[in-house]
Formats: sequence, structure tokens, C-alpha cells
Amino acid sequence: MTESCVVLAIETSCDETSAAVVENGRYVLSNIIASQVDLHKKFGGVVPEIASRKHLEMVIPVIHEALEASGAALSNIDVLAVTKGPGLVGALLVGVSAVKAIAFARKLPLIGVNHIEGHIYANFLEHRELNPPFVCLIVSGGHTQLVYMKDHGCYEIMGQTRDDAAGEAFDKAARALNLGYPGGPVIDKLAREGDPNKIEFPRAYLEEGSLDFSFSGVKTALLNYINSKKQKNQEIVVEDVAAGYQEAIVDVLVDKTFQAVKYKKVNVLTLAGGVAANSRLRQKLVERGEEEGVKILYPGIHLCTDNAAMIASAAFYRYKKGDIADLTLNAHARLSL
Repeated sequence: MTESCVVLAIETSCDETSAAVVENGRYVLSNIIASQVDLHKKFGGVVPEIASRKHLEMVIPVIHEALEASGAALSNIDVLAVTKGPGLVGALLVGVSAVKAIAFARKLPLIGVNHIEGHIYANFLEHRELNPPFVCLIVSGGHTQLVYMKDHGCYEIMGQTRDDAAGEAFDKAARALNLGYPGGPVIDKLAREGDPNKIEFPRAYLEEGSLDFSFSGVKTALLNYINSKKQKNQEIVVEDVAAGYQEAIVDVLVDKTFQAVKYKKVNVLTLAGGVAANSRLRQKLVERGEEEGVKILYPGIHLCTDNAAMIASAAFYRYKKGDIADLTLNAHARLSL
């Protein structure tokens, strides 16, 4: 491997078509994201077939744009990377097929990256001084996991959701309250104007010592609250509902995360995934971190969403370890870290 290693990566696991050029796993030369949010809004969630078709339309233009924005040509690329899973299999296959074609034509090494691993590596792009070991809380629309990163490529899943992911719980709440899609940002915004103590929603801590999560109960409590108010013809103060609901989810996330930090005796905690953009979650983690002497790191908003730069960063460290795929690389809808 040369002293400078430039990675071109593609991410198409859900509803963002993204391509990025990253140098040495830490320096983002370009990170282009074509979002499909407006396409899926009217359906209240991502429609897999529509997502796949849009990826087919956008993947080549996005790659060209990423190369142009970085000032690099394909001849300057040392390594190719792609998200291989988990995600929507049709969407994943678009990215995997595109990267395999380039790898074959240019005879370049190819790295398949786990999407969840990519989210962890968003922190390495934002905080160049960061090194393992640390605990990472990964919270998104499809995943909620507590991961101990001992070293590059070495992970221990300490806890995960047994039902709904945190982001999924926010989206379902927004749908029940007719707030539109995606729900997380809307709930976050409304919650700032509400009273988090006005409505008490349940917090599921599960059995003693468990670091797993469960958000189906708080979602059911919300639906029951809405139905009860409607039956009694009573006003629903959406801001207070959003604040109380968000607080219940955030409290559990924060408490369990700091349990994990104590178990592993680390003093660095990172945050990753789409819900990492939630302002209340960031605030409560930072406050708790100051109390307990734990450094809290999280990516900028642009790196919380699905993006190819995080995939390129993870791929760089896999490449350094010699973890190179061949042209039989395939997409996997379900893929553990």
C-alpha cells in the first residue's frame, strides 16, 4: 500500500445514493449524497422498489460528481469500497454491482463494508485524533446497538433492540400524530417547544443487567394516549406529547449507554447513526459525560445520515488488514457486525 491511499466508496443501503472520495481513512475529499426523502414522503416510509429504481438512475452520476468534486480521476483511486449490508437487498445490489464493474475494469482492490461499521467510522472522519478502544451507541431508523470497539475490525455487541429501533419508534410516532416522514427531525423540533414532564411515558429497562433495548412498549403507550384523547374529544398538545415521548426514549438510551461505558472501563463514548442528530440525545449524553468524566464524541449532522465517506473510512482500515473481497462479493439484507 502506498503512503497515501485514496478510497472511492459507494453507499446505497436504503434511500440515499452516495459516493465519496476519502484519503487515508480520515480526510474527506468529497461526499456526495442524493437523497430520496421527497420520493418516499407520500408513502410515509421507504418503498424498496422505488428506492432501487432511483439508485439505478443516480449511482453513475453521483460517482462522477464525487470524483469531480474531489479533483481526482479514476486513475488516482487506489481502493474501491461499497456497503454490502445490512439494508434493502435491491438497493444494496445497485451499489455492489456498480463497484464490482469498476473493480473489474480498472483492476482495483475491492472492499465490502458493513453499513453499521460504517456509521461507527463517521466519528473517525469528524475526530481525527480518535482511536479505539471506545463504546459506540448506534441509533438509526433500522438499528439500535451498543458496540464496544476494541480495535479496528474488532467489535463486541453489548446490547441491541429486541423490537423497534429508536429511529423507527420516532417515525411511527410521527405517523400516528400525522407529522409526516421522516419523523425523527419533526419530533425533535416539536419537543423543544413542549414540556417533557407533562406526559409520562414508560421506560423499558428490561431485566437487571441487560443492555438490550425495547421501544415497542413506549410506542404502544403513545397510541393508547392518542386514542384515549380522541375518544374523550380532548385536545392533544403535540409539543408536549413529542417532548415526553422523546424523553422516554432518550433516558433509556443514555442510561444503558453509560452502563456499557462502566462495564468496559473506557473514557470515550461515540454516537453514530441518523438518530445521533437528535439534539436532546446529544445534550443528555454530554451532560452525563461531564458528570462521569467521559468524553462524548459525535459526527456532524451531514455524517449522521447514510453516506459513502463513512464507508470509505471503514474500508481503508480493512484494506490495511488485508481484508479484500473478490468479484463474488454479494449484497446481504441481514448482516451482523
